[in-house]
Amino acid sequence: GQPVALALDFAKLAIAELGSISERRTALLLDGRLSGLPPFLARDPGLDSGLMLLQYTAAALVSEDKVLAHPASVDSIPTSANQEDHVSMGSIAARHTRDVLANVQQVLAIELVCACQALDLRTADGSRPGRGVAAAHERVRARVAHLDGDRDLGPDIAAALDLVRSGAFLDLV
Repeated sequence: GQPVALALDFAKLAIAELGSISERRTALLLDGRLSGLPPFLARDPGLDSGLMLLQYTAAALVSEDKVLAHPASVDSIPTSANQEDHVSMGSIAARHTRDVLANVQQVLAIELVCACQALDLRTADGSRPGRGVAAAHERVRARVAHLDGDRDLGPDIAAALDLVRSGAFLDLV
C-alpha cells in the first residue's frame, strides 16, 4: 500500500497547489488597486460587496487544503497485534486527496465566476477577448448571470462548479 499512499500524497500536494494559484488569481482580480477594475468587481463598491465573499470562501478552502495536504504516508501505527508493523495509511491519503480535489474544484469555480465578471467589466470599453476566452465566457454566462448588485451567489457557484466538474471547457483548450 505504501506506493499508492505516496502517489496519492504527491497528487494531493499538486492539486492543492493548483487551488492556491487559482485563489491568488481571484484575489488579484478583486483587488482594484492591482486589477484596475472596481474593488471586488462590484457595480457600486462601498455599497455592494460584489464578489468579496467568494474570495473569502476560496481562501478558506485553500487553507483547509494545506491541512489536508499533510502526507498521510508519513504516519504508521502498527496493527493486528504488531503483525503489520508498517501501515501505509493509504486510505487516509485517498480520502484527503478526494477532499482536496473537491475543494479545488470549488476554488476553480469561484475563479471562473470572478474572471467572467472581470471580463464583463474589462470589455465594457469595447475591447474583446480572444476566441477561446470568449467561448468560455459565453458558456459561463449561459448559466451564471453578470452581477449587477449583491445577491445570493450560492447558485452561481453551484452552476460554475457543475461546469468545472463536467469538463465543459475541454474542447476549448
